[in-house]
Amino acid sequence: MSKVIRAVGRPVFTTREIALLAGGSLSAVSHSLKRMERQEIVRAVVRGLWCDPADPRFTPFLLVPFLAGGHQAYVSFLSALNLHGMIEQIPHIVFCATTGHTRLRRTPVGTFSFHRIHPNFFAGFDWYRGGREFLIATPEKALVDSLYVSSRRGKQFGFFPEIEFGRGFRFDTARRWAKQIPDPKIRKYVQTRLQLLRQQDGSRKARQRIRHAASGAQGKIKSRNPVAPNSPSPGLPALPGASS
Repeated sequence: MSKVIRAVGRPVFTTREIALLAGGSLSAVSHSLKRMERQEIVRAVVRGLWCDPADPRFTPFLLVPFLAGGHQAYVSFLSALNLHGMIEQIPHIVFCATTGHTRLRRTPVGTFSFHRIHPNFFAGFDWYRGGREFLIATPEKALVDSLYVSSRRGKQFGFFPEIEFGRGFRFDTARRWAKQIPDPKIRKYVQTRLQLLRQQDGSRKARQRIRHAASGAQGKIKSRNPVAPNSPSPGLPALPGASS
């Protein structure tokens, strides 16, 4: 059975896939997989879905398309912001955008939170790091998705702890995504929040430049006025034993 599982080519697979490859019945394959689970070789995620957590390629993000209930989905919101290095805090839940219903799915491998966005706004994602493991929102779309959902009751994703906008982040791109939001009220809300975040980021970077300039100026002063060993400081008497 292990050889059949490896033939799937990924550490996430279904009972039906294994049955087709092994040429056995769903019932027989299911019993074999359950036996392997007791031996801690594989792990059941939900009914008919399995994974191999020991496989170095495995990540809970691989489960997203299988848990989306037949709908399209991609990793977004805080999960995507963390993977893109924009926030350091690792979410305990895998957050996803979907064309299906908003819902929470708890599994032995992790908890997955699916948030519905308008089908016309379902874009702005690609394969993670050029592979084909799972789909993820671009940094700009992940931020706009977060603001999009935060406009709803409960204001989820409305606060970003210590968010870092790197050199690759483009606020212009984020604004273009915001313009595509179908609902005018939500669109206005997101555009306002984006403008506020950009102002906050500009103020923070300005403070950093000031501190950097001040630090550089102090370094230049010290390099121009080196203090010889054992030499007295200006305005202070020489220490006993200091050379004249």
